[in-house]
Amino acid sequence: MNLLIDDLNRVRTLTFNRPESLNAFNEALYDETTAALRAAADDPEVGVVLLTGAGRAFSAGNDLVEMQARISGADVAPAGEHGFYAMLDALIDFPKPLICAVNGLGVGIGATILGFADLAFMSSSARLKCPFTSLGVAPEAASSYLLPRLIGRQNAAWLLMSSEWISAEEAKDMGLVWRVCAPEELLPEARRHAEVLASKPLSSLKAVKQTMLAPIRADIVAAVEREKALFTELVGAAANVDALAAFADRK
Repeated sequence: MNLLIDDLNRVRTLTFNRPESLNAFNEALYDETTAALRAAADDPEVGVVLLTGAGRAFSAGNDLVEMQARISGADVAPAGEHGFYAMLDALIDFPKPLICAVNGLGVGIGATILGFADLAFMSSSARLKCPFTSLGVAPEAASSYLLPRLIGRQNAAWLLMSSEWISAEEAKDMGLVWRVCAPEELLPEARRHAEVLASKPLSSLKAVKQTMLAPIRADIVAAVEREKALFTELVGAAANVDALAAFADRK
């Protein structure tokens, strides 16, 4: 199972479960996460979804070994049923509170997914990085739109352009996460807040989220399309090929 699913007190916890790969997203994990978000959206017994990771990572982002193999034409697992962009659609459309508990390192989508979180908690030992420029590609997950709105233009510019790590305290100072917790307190604290929300009428929770997102939803979708076009242009180009080859050599 690439994704663990657990229900308690109207909170559905989705745990990325590829710890040997630092919870990097392969096609299977994209598919399972998409299906799980859609199922949670439709389940009247689920009030809140809590996302976290197994092991020492939240998510190391896109599985670069798989990406490099696809670009080089090697035989890899077939494309999934849903894929990255379907998962983004599920995040954009998710009508209920979404809480992230960043238990360890978050890279790429493991960081940009926080733009979709209604509340984000982060372990004091965790770190985040958006490695797009070091990989020679464009940003993703509407981060070029969501992050400037969430953390300000200059913080977003540094995060998206530098490919440098930021600490949990830096993430909190920027406004990227809401609370920083000791590692052993992360999940209990995130769950405590999730259960407070889940105790409220679902119709009201959904109304709040709908009215918060309605003014910007079209802009989020447009940002995804802009990023997709640029990503398609840059992936497989010289800078990207060299970066992925170097990564594969290190592996």
